[in-house]
Amino acid sequence: MKLLKKIAKITAYAIGMVIGLVLLAIFIASFKYNSIVRATPKNQTESLGPGQLGKYVNTFIGTGGFPSWVCGFNFPGATVPFGMVRLSPETMSFYNNTKDFSTSGYYYGDNQILGFSHTRLAGTGATDGGHFLFTPTTTPSDKIDFQLDYAHKFSHNDEIAFPGYYSVALKKEDIVAELTTTERSGLHRYTFPKEGGKNLIIHITNTTGNRPAKEGFVHILPKNNEIEGSVRTFGSFASRFGGVKVYFVAKFDQSFSDYVIWDGQSLDKKGLSKKSDSLKIYLGFTQESINAKVGISYISIENARLNLKKEVDHLNFTKILQMAKDKWESKLALIKIDGGTLEEKKVFYSALYRSFQMPTIFNDVNGEYMGFDKKIHQATDFSYYTDLSLWDTFRTVHPLFNLIAKDEQRDMLVSLVEMSKQGGSLPRWPSGYGYSNSMLGSPADMVIAESYLKGIRNFDVQLAYKKMRQVALGPIPKDSSAAGREEIEGYLQYGYCPTEFGDEAVSKTLEYAWADHSISLLAKELQLPKDQALFERHSTFYKNVWNPDTQYFQPRHKDGGFVEKFKPLQLTYTDWDDEYTKDYTEGSALQWRWAVPFDTDGLVSLFKDKDYFVSELNNFFAKADPKKATWTPGSYYWHGNEPDIHAAYLFNAVERPDLTQKWVRWILVNKYDNSYVGIDGNDDAGTLSAWYIFSSLGFYPIAGTDIYQLGAPLFKSAVLQMGEHQLNIGTENYDPNNIYVKKILLNSKPLDRTWIKHEEIANGGQLTFIMAKEPQFLINQQSSKSTL
Repeated sequence: MKLLKKIAKITAYAIGMVIGLVLLAIFIASFKYNSIVRATPKNQTESLGPGQLGKYVNTFIGTGGFPSWVCGFNFPGATVPFGMVRLSPETMSFYNNTKDFSTSGYYYGDNQILGFSHTRLAGTGATDGGHFLFTPTTTPSDKIDFQLDYAHKFSHNDEIAFPGYYSVALKKEDIVAELTTTERSGLHRYTFPKEGGKNLIIHITNTTGNRPAKEGFVHILPKNNEIEGSVRTFGSFASRFGGVKVYFVAKFDQSFSDYVIWDGQSLDKKGLSKKSDSLKIYLGFTQESINAKVGISYISIENARLNLKKEVDHLNFTKILQMAKDKWESKLALIKIDGGTLEEKKVFYSALYRSFQMPTIFNDVNGEYMGFDKKIHQATDFSYYTDLSLWDTFRTVHPLFNLIAKDEQRDMLVSLVEMSKQGGSLPRWPSGYGYSNSMLGSPADMVIAESYLKGIRNFDVQLAYKKMRQVALGPIPKDSSAAGREEIEGYLQYGYCPTEFGDEAVSKTLEYAWADHSISLLAKELQLPKDQALFERHSTFYKNVWNPDTQYFQPRHKDGGFVEKFKPLQLTYTDWDDEYTKDYTEGSALQWRWAVPFDTDGLVSLFKDKDYFVSELNNFFAKADPKKATWTPGSYYWHGNEPDIHAAYLFNAVERPDLTQKWVRWILVNKYDNSYVGIDGNDDAGTLSAWYIFSSLGFYPIAGTDIYQLGAPLFKSAVLQMGEHQLNIGTENYDPNNIYVKKILLNSKPLDRTWIKHEEIANGGQLTFIMAKEPQFLINQQSSKSTL
């Protein structure tokens, strides 16, 4: 029986590989990728252009890649920092008609545009959003099959995009579409040919990835040149808590010459309103240029209209575009760099741009937002945020906000606390107004603790700590739909998560220990010595899944024995044998071998000796694939996912900063570029982008702590605007080939260690790296430790 099962698995794997190769061949043969440096397409406004720093942003980075786990899942459309509205094209092609590679709606490998929708997540593997798809067409209503998606073929040569703006020329029908946004409203401008129809199809029940939709409603108001409506959608995350209800109001600059409603069964040419689970409307116009302003709300149609009125009612497209550009310029100006190549500068500012796309502002202009208890709440002295990809962003994005976006980070902390009040527990991956319970661990602990340690304290830290403690000591309240820490009872009873209790046992143990370390640091700040001691002890539980015989973190049974079947190179993405991979999350045992950045001395002590640690860690990088976004990630270092992205900085713990400098530069050069692929995997709400920001500046946060590990800067100099303070990063002996550091000065004083604390740069200052071409070994052994 086992033999038959194995033969079946091998056969299935072979068939899958053949299908994959065929699809790849079609993919390559059918689509020729174009350079992202494009001429201005005919008919598009040449006077429009990006801001002084926005000109370095390539919004197409991370919109391609194949297969799905190496696609960045970014989108090129228009948005403002943290905008509720992310107005962007939705695409497909004959080999991608299920939109499998379009979780954000747009995939660079596609050659057809379905239209332009208003909401989406950025850089994640989840298909949520895609609300209210607008599709321009010259085709009359009686020539359209409303049961099918209407699509335009397009070329990347006909797209223009920069922060706050997107446009595309749809050549077959000679239509130009232009988009810009405010926080809660989207603006469409469509230019049609003089001859022919001038129409819009609006898909009320559209969703990204063809996810389910129900309760579609539309009401046409001809006298006001408006339409209004709503829908409940069930995306990857929203389906886990009953879906999200979204409302809109669209106001046009001219009257309708025609309107038709399609309810999934028939056309209604006379009615003004309709309810259906499948709903589209067709609007006819007479003028060559159509301007539409669309307000979005998760509360009501009235609030959508209010958002529209307050943000865009009396402003034209050009003015609103300028406002969007200015908002992006203010964010991009928070870090100014000098030196490096033009391509490196583009990669840097594109990464900074993507770091500010999520999370999502969720309250309307009147402060109302839908809470986790499905009730309307009021945000009085803060902006309420949702869509926090915490398992990813706690590592790099929130540490970046702690430096250069402290006001927004404070509001995110308040939002997390509000979620815990309304839903019963801190979330792991909050989306919309519910718990998605995606991924593992309790990353909110790290975000909250780190922010408090770094001086953001104007939030209810006492309640936050209470909720953190509640999750860490389990179980979650029965009336909460939050997952909390799964298998927490086993973790507390045995000191690790036994493999019998559930999947991902090793990864959960390591993540829980990291979170417990953060809680212990916060308990110390709050002068809770008993809790500090308790969680310090729990933070060492990672050692309980270390097998000294194999020298790996390995799953254990509840009787204490290690699982005998163990293959450290088996990868969850490509190896289908669950008995070897079920205890690790999105990676191999080898990739999880280094997942203790908060206690590097403790991690190193588990290995046979320091030389062995250095050798194994060096091989981990040396055997990694130097190409980005490869078909299979491989079992060695993979920069396309989160578990090991800190690993290059672990060399600092064993007095080998030269190897940290070497491999960080290797990642910067090999795993990022200015192309439609651009990054090594899912950007995960800016996580990989923020990694680039930190590492190119020469330092890297240990999430959940107030420590930064030091590397080597990519640029000659940089200035970080941290509120009223400035951190200046400079170099001596700067040269692109000088990738090693001879000496580091902090405020003109030499450092004899490879780390700094946040308090040392919180008020600004000068961090200077004296560069060298050859490896240097000038770190004092006793001062290299960064364990807290």
